[in-house]
Amino acid sequence: MSQNDGLQKARIVAAAALDKVAQDPICLDVRALVSFADAFLVLSGRSDRHVRSIADAVSEAAARDGDRTLGVEGYDEGRWVLVDLGDLIVHVFQHEVRKTYDLERLWSDAPVVDLGLDAAAKSAGTSVR
Repeated sequence: MSQNDGLQKARIVAAAALDKVAQDPICLDVRALVSFADAFLVLSGRSDRHVRSIADAVSEAAARDGDRTLGVEGYDEGRWVLVDLGDLIVHVFQHEVRKTYDLERLWSDAPVVDLGLDAAAKSAGTSVR
């Protein structure tokens, strides 16, 4: 079993998501705001198939690192897939759905975490916040 906290886990799975060309990753440190997670990782995909591919990559990267996926919601529809990794909750959205729910605004009290993935994001043609 992995000993990584949610923030380190976010770096690991974000790198895997970027390998699948996930867009606009942002990680929010929610430790001071909620008791059920350390971080939320929010990502975007271009289509339902792309969103599912990113969610699969996230679960696979966590498993390779010794972490278990506790649950997945929204996978069949592929508009907003939530991957529960315990201390990390990953949200993979289609762009228009992400704009509608605007989790970054909803959780604006949470500090943004530097994922340290700028080089990977640039090679994938996306930006990291």
